[in-house]
Amino acid sequence: MKQCEIRTLYNLEETIAADLFQGLTYPWEALPRIGSFILELGEKLDPEEYEKKGEHVWIAKSAKVAPTAFIAGPAIIGKNAEIRHCAFIRGNALVGEGAVVGNSTELKNVVLFNKVQVPHYNYVGDSILGYKAHMGAGSITSNVKSDKKLVVVKDGQERMETGLKKFGAMLGDEVEVGCGTVLNPGTVVGRHTNIYPLSSVRGVVPEGSIYKKQGEVVKKREEI
Repeated sequence: MKQCEIRTLYNLEETIAADLFQGLTYPWEALPRIGSFILELGEKLDPEEYEKKGEHVWIAKSAKVAPTAFIAGPAIIGKNAEIRHCAFIRGNALVGEGAVVGNSTELKNVVLFNKVQVPHYNYVGDSILGYKAHMGAGSITSNVKSDKKLVVVKDGQERMETGLKKFGAMLGDEVEVGCGTVLNPGTVVGRHTNIYPLSSVRGVVPEGSIYKKQGEVVKKREEI
Protein backbone atom coordinates (compact mmCIF):
# COMPACT_ATOMS: atom_id res chain seq x y z
CA MET A 1 0.00 0.00 0.00
CA LYS A 2 2.65 2.46 -1.08
CA GLN A 3 0.07 5.11 -1.99
CA CYS A 4 -1.06 5.15 1.66
CA GLU A 5 2.39 5.93 3.03
CA ILE A 6 3.10 9.23 4.78
CA ARG A 7 5.79 10.20 2.29
CA THR A 8 3.39 9.67 -0.61
CA LEU A 9 0.49 11.62 0.88
CA TYR A 10 2.07 14.58 2.66
CA ASN A 11 4.63 17.34 2.42
CA LEU A 12 5.88 17.37 6.00
CA GLU A 13 7.39 20.81 5.50
CA GLU A 14 3.84 22.16 5.63
CA THR A 15 3.16 21.32 9.28
CA ILE A 16 4.73 21.96 12.67
CA ALA A 17 3.76 18.36 13.45
CA ALA A 18 6.43 16.80 11.23
CA ASP A 19 8.08 15.07 14.19
CA LEU A 20 4.79 13.33 14.99
CA PHE A 21 5.30 11.15 11.92
CA GLN A 22 8.94 10.24 12.54
CA GLY A 23 9.51 6.48 12.48
CA LEU A 24 6.02 5.78 11.12
CA THR A 25 5.04 4.38 7.74
CA TYR A 26 1.30 5.09 7.58
CA PRO A 27 -0.38 8.28 8.82
CA TRP A 28 -3.07 6.57 10.88
CA GLU A 29 -0.30 5.21 13.11
CA ALA A 30 0.01 8.77 14.41
CA LEU A 31 -3.61 9.03 15.61
CA PRO A 32 -3.01 7.63 19.14
CA ARG A 33 -0.04 10.00 19.57
CA ILE A 34 -1.65 13.32 18.70
CA GLY A 35 -2.66 14.37 22.22
CA SER A 36 0.69 13.68 23.87
CA PHE A 37 2.55 15.23 20.94
CA ILE A 38 0.59 18.49 21.29
CA LEU A 39 1.34 18.64 25.02
CA GLU A 40 5.06 18.24 24.35
CA LEU A 41 5.18 20.64 21.42
CA GLY A 42 3.04 23.28 23.10
CA GLU A 43 5.54 23.77 25.90
CA LYS A 44 8.27 24.44 23.31
CA LEU A 45 6.42 27.08 21.31
CA ASP A 46 7.85 30.59 21.24
CA PRO A 47 5.89 32.72 23.75
CA GLU A 48 6.52 35.71 21.49
CA GLU A 49 4.38 34.03 18.83
CA TYR A 50 1.99 31.85 20.84
CA GLU A 51 -0.12 32.55 23.90
CA LYS A 52 -1.18 29.80 26.29
CA LYS A 53 -4.88 30.09 27.08
CA GLY A 54 -6.61 27.83 29.55
CA GLU A 55 -5.33 24.32 30.12
CA HIS A 56 -3.10 22.99 27.35
CA VAL A 57 -4.33 25.36 24.65
CA TRP A 58 -1.80 27.37 22.65
CA ILE A 59 -3.04 29.97 20.18
CA ALA A 60 -0.84 31.95 17.81
CA LYS A 61 -1.09 35.67 18.44
CA SER A 62 -1.69 36.19 14.72
CA ALA A 63 -4.64 33.76 14.66
CA LYS A 64 -8.23 35.01 14.55
CA VAL A 65 -10.53 33.23 16.98
CA ALA A 66 -14.22 34.12 17.22
CA PRO A 67 -15.41 34.76 20.77
CA THR A 68 -18.13 32.12 20.28
CA ALA A 69 -15.64 29.36 19.38
CA PHE A 70 -14.94 26.60 21.93
CA ILE A 71 -11.43 25.17 22.18
CA ALA A 72 -10.56 22.36 24.60
CA GLY A 73 -7.01 21.20 25.13
CA PRO A 74 -4.73 19.82 24.20
CA ALA A 75 -4.83 22.03 21.13
CA ILE A 76 -2.55 24.25 19.06
CA ILE A 77 -3.93 26.91 16.73
CA GLY A 78 -1.27 27.96 14.24
CA LYS A 79 -0.19 31.32 12.89
CA ASN A 80 -2.76 33.23 10.85
CA ALA A 81 -5.34 30.48 11.32
CA GLU A 82 -8.99 31.46 11.49
CA ILE A 83 -11.42 29.84 13.93
CA ARG A 84 -14.88 31.07 13.05
CA HIS A 85 -18.23 31.49 14.78
CA CYS A 86 -19.31 28.53 16.95
CA ALA A 87 -16.45 26.23 15.93
CA PHE A 88 -16.19 23.31 18.37
CA ILE A 89 -12.66 22.01 18.93
CA ARG A 90 -12.92 19.10 21.35
CA GLY A 91 -9.24 18.47 22.03
CA ASN A 92 -6.24 16.67 20.55
CA ALA A 93 -6.36 19.11 17.64
CA LEU A 94 -3.48 20.76 15.83
CA VAL A 95 -4.63 23.43 13.38
CA GLY A 96 -1.98 24.50 10.89
CA GLU A 97 -0.85 27.92 9.76
CA GLY A 98 -3.41 29.77 7.65
CA ALA A 99 -6.01 27.04 8.16
CA VAL A 100 -9.73 27.82 8.40
CA VAL A 101 -12.07 26.11 10.85
CA GLY A 102 -15.52 27.37 10.02
CA ASN A 103 -18.99 27.97 11.30
CA SER A 104 -20.17 25.09 13.52
CA THR A 105 -17.30 22.85 12.40
CA GLU A 106 -16.26 20.21 14.94
CA LEU A 107 -12.74 18.81 15.33
CA LYS A 108 -11.50 15.93 17.48
CA ASN A 109 -8.13 14.16 17.44
CA VAL A 110 -6.91 15.68 14.20
CA VAL A 111 -3.94 17.24 12.48
CA LEU A 112 -4.71 19.90 9.90
CA PHE A 113 -1.67 20.81 7.82
CA ASN A 114 -1.09 24.41 6.77
CA LYS A 115 -3.85 26.14 4.79
CA VAL A 116 -6.41 23.36 5.26
CA GLN A 117 -10.00 24.57 4.97
CA VAL A 118 -12.92 22.97 6.82
CA PRO A 119 -15.07 26.09 6.62
CA HIS A 120 -18.76 25.13 6.80
CA TYR A 121 -20.55 22.61 9.03
CA ASN A 122 -17.88 19.92 8.87
CA TYR A 123 -17.11 17.12 11.31
CA VAL A 124 -13.50 15.97 11.26
CA GLY A 125 -12.53 13.31 13.77
CA ASP A 126 -9.55 10.95 14.07
CA SER A 127 -8.24 12.24 10.77
CA ILE A 128 -5.23 13.91 9.14
CA LEU A 129 -5.72 16.50 6.39
CA GLY A 130 -2.79 17.43 4.18
CA TYR A 131 -1.60 20.81 2.93
CA LYS A 132 -4.39 22.87 1.31
CA ALA A 133 -6.93 20.06 1.63
CA HIS A 134 -10.46 21.44 1.46
CA MET A 135 -13.74 19.93 2.63
CA GLY A 136 -16.89 21.38 1.08
CA ALA A 137 -19.89 22.46 3.13
CA GLY A 138 -21.46 19.67 5.16
CA SER A 139 -18.85 17.05 4.28
CA ILE A 140 -17.75 14.87 7.20
CA THR A 141 -15.42 12.11 8.28
CA SER A 142 -17.26 9.11 9.73
CA ASN A 143 -14.80 7.70 12.24
CA VAL A 144 -16.53 4.64 13.75
CA LYS A 145 -17.93 1.65 11.85
CA SER A 146 -21.60 0.85 12.38
CA ASP A 147 -20.68 -2.61 13.70
CA LYS A 148 -18.07 -1.04 16.02
CA LYS A 149 -15.34 -3.37 14.71
CA LEU A 150 -11.74 -2.29 14.14
CA VAL A 151 -11.13 -0.30 10.97
CA VAL A 152 -9.48 -1.99 7.99
CA VAL A 153 -7.96 0.00 5.11
CA LYS A 154 -8.94 -1.58 1.78
CA ASP A 155 -7.24 -0.99 -1.56
CA GLY A 156 -8.75 -3.33 -4.13
CA GLN A 157 -7.90 -6.82 -2.92
CA GLU A 158 -5.38 -5.55 -0.40
CA ARG A 159 -6.44 -5.21 3.22
CA MET A 160 -4.53 -3.66 6.10
CA GLU A 161 -5.57 -4.05 9.72
CA THR A 162 -5.13 -0.79 11.62
CA GLY A 163 -6.00 -1.96 15.12
CA LEU A 164 -8.03 1.23 15.54
CA LYS A 165 -11.68 1.50 16.45
CA LYS A 166 -11.74 5.19 15.59
CA PHE A 167 -10.26 6.21 12.23
CA GLY A 168 -11.84 8.81 9.97
CA ALA A 169 -9.94 9.81 6.83
CA MET A 170 -6.43 10.53 5.64
CA LEU A 171 -6.54 13.26 2.98
CA GLY A 172 -3.40 13.93 0.99
CA ASP A 173 -2.16 17.37 0.01
CA GLU A 174 -4.57 19.54 -2.02
CA VAL A 175 -7.49 17.10 -1.93
CA GLU A 176 -10.88 18.65 -2.74
CA VAL A 177 -13.93 17.06 -1.11
CA GLY A 178 -17.31 18.04 -2.52
CA CYS A 179 -20.22 19.31 -0.44
CA GLY A 180 -22.31 16.82 1.49
CA THR A 181 -19.79 14.00 1.15
CA VAL A 182 -19.28 11.26 3.76
CA LEU A 183 -15.76 9.88 4.10
CA ASN A 184 -16.32 6.47 5.67
CA PRO A 185 -13.99 4.96 8.31
CA GLY A 186 -10.61 4.04 6.88
CA THR A 187 -10.78 6.28 3.80
CA VAL A 188 -7.44 7.34 2.29
CA VAL A 189 -7.44 9.90 -0.54
CA GLY A 190 -4.28 10.55 -2.54
CA ARG A 191 -2.85 13.96 -3.34
CA HIS A 192 -4.56 16.31 -5.82
CA THR A 193 -7.73 14.20 -6.01
CA ASN A 194 -11.25 15.63 -6.33
CA ILE A 195 -14.30 14.01 -4.76
CA TYR A 196 -17.68 14.77 -6.34
CA PRO A 197 -20.35 16.30 -4.08
CA LEU A 198 -22.75 13.97 -2.24
CA SER A 199 -20.34 11.05 -2.46
CA SER A 200 -20.01 8.16 -0.02
CA VAL A 201 -16.33 7.28 -0.10
CA ARG A 202 -14.57 4.26 1.33
CA GLY A 203 -11.21 2.58 0.81
CA VAL A 204 -8.23 4.04 -1.01
CA VAL A 205 -8.70 6.64 -3.77
CA PRO A 206 -5.60 7.11 -5.98
CA GLU A 207 -3.81 10.41 -6.23
CA GLY A 208 -4.50 12.71 -9.15
CA SER A 209 -7.96 11.30 -9.79
CA ILE A 210 -11.62 12.29 -9.83
CA TYR A 211 -14.00 10.28 -7.67
CA LYS A 212 -17.42 10.41 -9.31
CA LYS A 213 -19.09 7.59 -7.38
CA GLN A 214 -18.28 4.17 -5.96
CA GLY A 215 -16.69 2.17 -8.78
CA GLU A 216 -16.24 5.20 -11.03
CA VAL A 217 -12.89 6.84 -10.42
CA VAL A 218 -11.06 8.39 -13.37
CA LYS A 219 -7.57 9.77 -13.77
CA LYS A 220 -7.32 13.54 -14.17
CA ARG A 221 -6.27 14.75 -17.58
CA GLU A 222 -2.84 16.27 -17.77
CA GLU A 223 -2.95 19.99 -18.49
CA ILE A 224 -1.35 20.92 -21.81
